[in-house]
Parts: sequence; structure tokens; C-alpha cells
Amino acid sequence: MQIRKFGMTCSILAIFVTLAACQSAPTSYKSSKAYAIDREAKASLNKLLQSNKDARNLKKNAVAILVFPKIYKAGFIVGAQYGKGALFNPKGRTIGYYNSFAASYGFQAGAQGFGYAVFFMDHNSLSYLDKSAGWELGVGPSLVIVDKGFGKNMTSTTLRKGVYAFVFDQKGIMAGAGIQGTKVTRINP
Repeated sequence: MQIRKFGMTCSILAIFVTLAACQSAPTSYKSSKAYAIDREAKASLNKLLQSNKDARNLKKNAVAILVFPKIYKAGFIVGAQYGKGALFNPKGRTIGYYNSFAASYGFQAGAQGFGYAVFFMDHNSLSYLDKSAGWELGVGPSLVIVDKGFGKNMTSTTLRKGVYAFVFDQKGIMAGAGIQGTKVTRINP
């Protein structure tokens, strides 16, 4: 009889421990999506910073960096591009999640993937992102798409205001990876 009571007590205890573990599990379906976005965005930002001196220089003064590690673009006459990203503060902590969407029409055919990072150099530019119900890149704060000749024009003054964007990891068969006109909207993954 005592063995039976002991077995029943152990069974009940095991059930409670299992339920407690399920309740306190650090990840859920929702947060696992956020974790995946974080992981990919941080890896892409680190890769960009390692390979691009201009990005490293901008990071020193940036108040935040928004990274979209993977944007998928496809089209035949009508096209669309979409991806998810994370906004990081200067210490590298995630302070928000965003999606990036753009539609286009005209002569186009193919598919490609790319990523991009947006460096916010002042708090006014960053607050525009937060206040807008969806920020269209190229509307609002001044946006500079960084190219290979950018470093020659960099000064301590130009690095203090506005928004700078780097496009990276282009792959596919469509010409160009444009981000002008892309709408960036806050999400809760």
C-alpha cells in the first residue's frame, strides 16, 4: 500500500513539475520568431561591419541600426519584395521588429534576395520611424544609399544627421536591389 502511495505521489509530482516547466519555458511560438529575426539580423550586421569600413565608421555615431537580413524580391511585370528585420540600439540590444514591403510594376522579370541595414544618425530620424504608421524610405528623414564612393565624402558633420542605408548580399537574376519607396512598419513577432 505504501509503495502505491509513493508511486502516486511521484506521478503527481512529475505532472506538476512538467506543467511548471511548460509555463516557464523561455520560448514560445511568438518569441521563437523574434529569436530567429534577431539571430539573422545580428549575423548580417556583423558580416557587414567586418567587410565594410564605411559601415563601421557610421556605427560609431549611430543612435540605432535597423537590419533586414533577407529581403525576397520577385516579379513579372508586377513585382513585390518583403522581409523582416530588427532595430538595435548602440549597445546591440533589440528595441523593435519591423517588416519591409515594396510593390512595383513595369518591365521586370526574375527573382532575387538581398539584405539592407539602415543607420539612424540622430534621434529625430529615429523618432520619425516610431511616429509614422509605416515609414516609406525616401520620404521623411534624408536617406543616403551608401555606395563605393561614399567614404571619400564622409566628414564628421555628414555622420551626425540623417539616415544611411547599405544594401548587401545581393543574389538572383533581377537587376538592382532598390529600397527607395519601401514601406517599413513595426511588427510584433
